[in-house]
Amino acid sequence: MSTQSTGHSEGHSHASRSTNRTRLLIAIGIVSLVLVVEVVGALVSGSLALLADAGHMLSDLFGLIIALVASIIALRPASDRHTFGFQRAEVLAALANGLILVVVAVFVGIEGISRLLSPETDHVQGTPMLIIASIGLVANVAALLVLRGGDRQSFNMRGAYLEVLGDTLGSIAVIIAGIVIITTGFVAADAIASLAIAVMIVPRAFVLIRDVVAVLIQSAPKETDVQQIRRHILETEGVLEVHDVHVWAITSGEPVFSAHVVVDPQIFAAGETGALLDRLSGCLTSHFDVEHSTFQLEPAEHAGHEHEQHR
Repeated sequence: MSTQSTGHSEGHSHASRSTNRTRLLIAIGIVSLVLVVEVVGALVSGSLALLADAGHMLSDLFGLIIALVASIIALRPASDRHTFGFQRAEVLAALANGLILVVVAVFVGIEGISRLLSPETDHVQGTPMLIIASIGLVANVAALLVLRGGDRQSFNMRGAYLEVLGDTLGSIAVIIAGIVIITTGFVAADAIASLAIAVMIVPRAFVLIRDVVAVLIQSAPKETDVQQIRRHILETEGVLEVHDVHVWAITSGEPVFSAHVVVDPQIFAAGETGALLDRLSGCLTSHFDVEHSTFQLEPAEHAGHEHEQHR
């Protein structure tokens, strides 16, 4: 006998995703506008750092659009073919965002080193560089405020938030380089700033890709203590043993749990299996925020027939 408790409250989930889509649309508008301004500014000033920031912002724009499309796809209902629905589309979108960040970091790094090795070819105007970077900083801060909160709800929004955060740091680096060039004439500050942007991108991309891979290979969510869940189940009245425990996540914030539970024969004899299932699923929901749980209730004699890999 088994039971299954599905999803977080559908109303809450849909409202949350609707809010995230609105955040993404506003952020896309802000990033698109600043991207155009930064490309023009890079061409006028000759700044690689500004162009690097524009390139990073272009990757962010792609990432935000991918995140928006993924959030829409994730709302499609489950079917016989896709029994968990399409929520994992958000995870795949986050993976794409992480890979885009890596490509941008490699390109900027190579170009920055090239300019440092050939400083005589580097002609940068500090004033337009500083003005455009300042505009970019204000816009990025605005986009961060729009996306704030959504980054705690899904990988998808987290990827978008991290990308815009990187743009914010990049704008600060460009502003510093612009001030150095204006005050000292040290044009190599531009190439150094571009390398700093590349260095800032890589760790964020690595963390995002690492977390996405953990979901794709169905690792237990890092905030989940599997042994503690076992203890809670074993402490439930009527439970003799628990085995074949699995915990994974469909996407961020959507953990899934299943287990085989050996039950006192009196539970079956008294017809109290339904009440036991309610207690078990309630425990997972209230103590571990796991709304989607499946339990297979077994008498002791059946547990002895379980294959060794299910123990």
